[in-house]
Amino acid sequence: MSKSDKSQEEEQKQSSLVDKIQQLGQSSIPTAPDSNIHVLSIIGQIEGHVQLPPQNKTTKYEHLLPQLIAIEQNPKIEGLIILLNTVGGDVEAGLALSEMIASLSKPTVSVVLGGGHSIGVPIAVAANHSFIVPSATMTIHPIRLTGLVIGVPQTFEYLDKMQERVIQFVTSHSNVSEEKFKSLMFEKGNLTRDIGTNVVGKDAVEFGLIDAVGGVKEAMIELNKQIDSNKVNEGMIQ
Repeated sequence: MSKSDKSQEEEQKQSSLVDKIQQLGQSSIPTAPDSNIHVLSIIGQIEGHVQLPPQNKTTKYEHLLPQLIAIEQNPKIEGLIILLNTVGGDVEAGLALSEMIASLSKPTVSVVLGGGHSIGVPIAVAANHSFIVPSATMTIHPIRLTGLVIGVPQTFEYLDKMQERVIQFVTSHSNVSEEKFKSLMFEKGNLTRDIGTNVVGKDAVEFGLIDAVGGVKEAMIELNKQIDSNKVNEGMIQ
């Protein structure tokens, strides 16, 4: 190797090191071993049809959809953990992600960290089993219109039907009754100057929205149980 090649290689290493320090605050990062479990993070605001300002921390749904297809197709991936810390976002994009997660053939577990607000609720319950950490909250409220709908007379009907889709999805993928979920959604005085309810950790479990209180350890145990159960069932079929 020539001196110029060596110097270029050294410069690349130093540049890579600087990038790690700038982005992560440390010179090296722990790398996960090859795993049969894929981790999908849904962080910040769920960006849908309208691009959000650059200062917003977002999860772009058009990035997650192909990831979910790849997870379904990859034989090395046997299970999926969804980590949620979202304020909500685009309703249709959130519902699209929820339907995609619910339709996966592989075992799925969700963990609500910090917050699983608004359209984050359907995403959390879309998994086969859901967990919430004790300090996390979930905000349940009526749908607000932030996008554009052509035709003023149709606006209320459009919102009403979309809201019904959210209610039906959540109640069919969790243990909360439709009556209870609607009462949480339309409760007055629980949120400042608004209607809706903030549900904390164990309350979300008591209402039947989330399956259990727990974090990463509990999620891994549950997911491995589901994976083992899948293998047994596949063996019996064969």
